[in-house]
Amino acid sequence: MSNANPFTRTPTQNERNAAAQVMDSCVLKTGLSGVAGYGMGAVFGLVLSGIEFSSPVDTNAPTKQQVKTVLSDMKTKSLSSAKNFAIMAAIYSGSECLIESYRARKDIYTSIGAGCMTGGGMAIRTGPRGMAAGCAGFAAFSAAVDWYLHKDD
Repeated sequence: MSNANPFTRTPTQNERNAAAQVMDSCVLKTGLSGVAGYGMGAVFGLVLSGIEFSSPVDTNAPTKQQVKTVLSDMKTKSLSSAKNFAIMAAIYSGSECLIESYRARKDIYTSIGAGCMTGGGMAIRTGPRGMAAGCAGFAAFSAAVDWYLHKDD
Protein backbone atom coordinates (compact mmCIF):
# COMPACT_ATOMS: atom_id res chain seq x y z
CA MET A 1 0.00 0.00 0.00
CA SER A 2 1.31 3.45 -0.96
CA ASN A 3 1.73 6.27 1.55
CA ALA A 4 1.07 8.89 -1.14
CA ASN A 5 -1.70 11.36 -0.53
CA PRO A 6 -4.56 10.56 -2.96
CA PHE A 7 -5.54 14.26 -3.13
CA THR A 8 -2.21 15.46 -4.49
CA ARG A 9 -0.99 14.71 -7.95
CA THR A 10 1.52 16.12 -10.36
CA PRO A 11 -0.08 18.35 -13.00
CA THR A 12 0.25 17.23 -16.59
CA GLN A 13 2.17 19.26 -19.16
CA ASN A 14 -1.11 20.41 -20.75
CA GLU A 15 -2.32 21.65 -17.37
CA ARG A 16 0.97 23.49 -16.82
CA ASN A 17 0.71 25.11 -20.26
CA ALA A 18 -2.89 26.17 -19.61
CA ALA A 19 -1.90 27.70 -16.26
CA ALA A 20 1.01 29.54 -17.89
CA GLN A 21 -1.32 30.95 -20.57
CA VAL A 22 -3.76 32.19 -17.93
CA MET A 23 -0.98 33.80 -15.88
CA ASP A 24 0.47 35.45 -18.99
CA SER A 25 -2.92 36.82 -20.02
CA CYS A 26 -3.06 40.59 -20.43
CA VAL A 27 -6.62 40.59 -19.10
CA LEU A 28 -5.54 38.90 -15.86
CA LYS A 29 -2.52 41.17 -15.46
CA THR A 30 -4.70 44.24 -16.02
CA GLY A 31 -7.30 43.07 -13.53
CA LEU A 32 -4.78 42.18 -10.85
CA SER A 33 -3.00 45.50 -11.32
CA GLY A 34 -6.31 47.33 -10.99
CA VAL A 35 -7.08 45.53 -7.73
CA ALA A 36 -3.59 46.20 -6.36
CA GLY A 37 -3.80 49.83 -7.48
CA TYR A 38 -7.14 50.19 -5.72
CA GLY A 39 -5.65 48.92 -2.47
CA MET A 40 -2.56 51.10 -2.72
CA GLY A 41 -4.67 54.12 -3.66
CA ALA A 42 -6.96 53.59 -0.68
CA VAL A 43 -4.00 53.55 1.70
CA PHE A 44 -2.41 56.54 -0.03
CA GLY A 45 -5.66 58.50 0.12
CA LEU A 46 -6.07 57.65 3.79
CA VAL A 47 -2.58 58.95 4.57
CA LEU A 48 -3.11 62.11 2.52
CA SER A 49 -6.44 62.80 4.17
CA GLY A 50 -4.62 63.06 7.47
CA ILE A 51 -2.19 65.59 6.01
CA GLU A 52 -4.60 67.72 3.98
CA PHE A 53 -7.98 68.12 5.61
CA SER A 54 -10.45 69.89 3.34
CA SER A 55 -13.83 69.66 5.10
CA PRO A 56 -14.56 72.44 7.56
CA VAL A 57 -14.95 71.17 11.10
CA ASP A 58 -17.18 73.09 13.44
CA THR A 59 -15.13 73.28 16.64
CA ASN A 60 -18.29 74.12 18.57
CA ALA A 61 -20.00 70.90 17.44
CA PRO A 62 -20.02 67.86 19.71
CA THR A 63 -16.97 65.62 19.51
CA LYS A 64 -19.02 62.82 17.96
CA GLN A 65 -20.09 65.10 15.09
CA GLN A 66 -16.49 66.29 14.55
CA VAL A 67 -15.28 62.69 14.37
CA LYS A 68 -18.02 61.85 11.84
CA THR A 69 -16.96 64.81 9.68
CA VAL A 70 -13.30 63.77 9.79
CA LEU A 71 -14.08 60.11 9.01
CA SER A 72 -16.37 61.11 6.16
CA ASP A 73 -13.63 63.26 4.61
CA MET A 74 -11.11 60.43 5.05
CA LYS A 75 -13.46 57.98 3.34
CA THR A 76 -14.12 60.33 0.43
CA LYS A 77 -10.43 61.00 -0.20
CA SER A 78 -9.47 57.37 0.22
CA LEU A 79 -12.08 56.09 -2.23
CA SER A 80 -11.29 58.80 -4.78
CA SER A 81 -7.58 58.02 -4.61
CA ALA A 82 -8.28 54.27 -4.78
CA LYS A 83 -10.35 54.68 -7.95
CA ASN A 84 -7.71 56.84 -9.64
CA PHE A 85 -4.86 54.48 -8.72
CA ALA A 86 -6.87 51.46 -9.92
CA ILE A 87 -7.55 53.07 -13.29
CA MET A 88 -3.95 54.22 -13.67
CA ALA A 89 -2.51 50.81 -12.72
CA ALA A 90 -4.90 48.95 -15.01
CA ILE A 91 -4.20 51.22 -18.00
CA TYR A 92 -0.43 51.03 -17.48
CA SER A 93 -0.33 47.28 -16.93
CA GLY A 94 -2.68 46.51 -19.80
CA SER A 95 -0.92 48.75 -22.29
CA GLU A 96 2.50 47.49 -21.20
CA CYS A 97 1.35 43.89 -21.66
CA LEU A 98 -0.14 44.61 -25.09
CA ILE A 99 2.95 46.50 -26.27
CA GLU A 100 5.23 43.78 -24.93
CA SER A 101 3.14 41.08 -26.64
CA TYR A 102 3.15 42.96 -29.96
CA ARG A 103 6.87 43.80 -29.91
CA ALA A 104 7.90 40.44 -28.37
CA ARG A 105 10.39 42.14 -26.06
CA LYS A 106 10.49 44.11 -22.86
CA ASP A 107 12.75 47.13 -22.81
CA ILE A 108 12.64 50.80 -21.91
CA TYR A 109 10.58 51.60 -25.02
CA THR A 110 7.82 49.33 -23.74
CA SER A 111 7.71 51.35 -20.53
CA ILE A 112 7.76 54.62 -22.43
CA GLY A 113 4.88 53.52 -24.66
CA ALA A 114 2.83 52.26 -21.72
CA GLY A 115 3.54 55.48 -19.83
CA CYS A 116 2.44 57.58 -22.78
CA MET A 117 -0.79 55.63 -23.14
CA THR A 118 -1.46 55.90 -19.40
CA GLY A 119 -0.73 59.62 -19.18
CA GLY A 120 -2.82 60.35 -22.25
CA GLY A 121 -5.63 58.13 -21.07
CA MET A 122 -5.74 59.68 -17.61
CA ALA A 123 -5.88 63.18 -19.17
CA ILE A 124 -8.53 62.37 -21.77
CA ARG A 125 -11.01 64.88 -20.33
CA THR A 126 -8.56 67.77 -20.75
CA GLY A 127 -8.40 67.64 -24.54
CA PRO A 128 -5.52 67.06 -26.97
CA ARG A 129 -3.05 69.41 -25.26
CA GLY A 130 -3.64 67.89 -21.87
CA MET A 131 -3.38 64.40 -23.30
CA ALA A 132 -0.07 65.27 -25.00
CA ALA A 133 1.28 66.71 -21.76
CA GLY A 134 0.07 63.67 -19.81
CA CYS A 135 1.63 61.35 -22.36
CA ALA A 136 4.98 63.16 -22.24
CA GLY A 137 5.03 63.44 -18.46
CA PHE A 138 4.05 59.87 -17.68
CA ALA A 139 6.34 58.52 -20.43
CA ALA A 140 9.28 60.43 -18.94
CA PHE A 141 8.41 59.19 -15.45
CA SER A 142 8.09 55.60 -16.72
CA ALA A 143 11.43 55.87 -18.52
CA ALA A 144 13.12 57.20 -15.39
CA VAL A 145 11.70 54.42 -13.22
CA ASP A 146 12.59 51.74 -15.79
CA TRP A 147 16.09 53.11 -16.15
CA TYR A 148 16.59 53.20 -12.37
CA LEU A 149 15.28 49.68 -11.86
CA HIS A 150 17.40 48.22 -14.67
CA LYS A 151 20.55 50.35 -14.51
CA ASP A 152 22.59 47.46 -13.12
CA ASP A 153 21.42 44.94 -15.76
